[in-house]
Amino acid sequence: MLYDGKYLTDDEFLSHFRMDRSCVMQLNSLVEGDQEFRSVSGKQGKRSSMLHVMVLLKFLGSYGNDAALAKLGLMLGISKGAVNDYVRRACNAVLRHRDAVIKWPSVEERRDISGRIRKAHGFVNCVGLIDGTLFPLAFAPMVNGEDYYTRKGDYAIKGLVICDDAARITWVEMGWPGSVHDNRVWVNSDVYLDTDKYFDQKEYLLGDSAFSASAVMIPAFKK
Repeated sequence: MLYDGKYLTDDEFLSHFRMDRSCVMQLNSLVEGDQEFRSVSGKQGKRSSMLHVMVLLKFLGSYGNDAALAKLGLMLGISKGAVNDYVRRACNAVLRHRDAVIKWPSVEERRDISGRIRKAHGFVNCVGLIDGTLFPLAFAPMVNGEDYYTRKGDYAIKGLVICDDAARITWVEMGWPGSVHDNRVWVNSDVYLDTDKYFDQKEYLLGDSAFSASAVMIPAFKK
């Protein structure tokens, strides 16, 4: 039983929760005073916000048989029926911080980012990097399931992420079917459609060869 993870080595902790211990503790410090945990009554109300966060991370990082509620509950010292409640409370608490944590950099912040990138890598006026990723689904959606079938042979939701030079996420586009090309998500995003709001003159992002070149996008050469 993992319970609060105190007896796990750092490598074991990372393997189980997909984040290192210091990052999980930092995440917990953001949410530990949230109303989601104060409103829980009875025995569960005595369980720490840290345990809620660990249940959420273990749930999100598990797949197939490893994601069975009974197995997760046994591993983390809670009942099978409580797993969904822990996940819901932790998820609600975390999402309340989304707009404060994931936000487009200000003019001054973009200037700092581009300065660091220029100094380290030689790219002038670059304010971020962009890439697509897939979030796998356990089974095909009942509506238009074929749209979620990916080139990797499974079903997934497509996400597009922009980060700065320190790997801090500054923008996320989520919810597109897994079969959709990265560039299609990009050219339909608010960041692309309203560039004056997000970029100053000559500022741009770096992407891989999946993206089309534009005033705010420099993709890698295909060869």
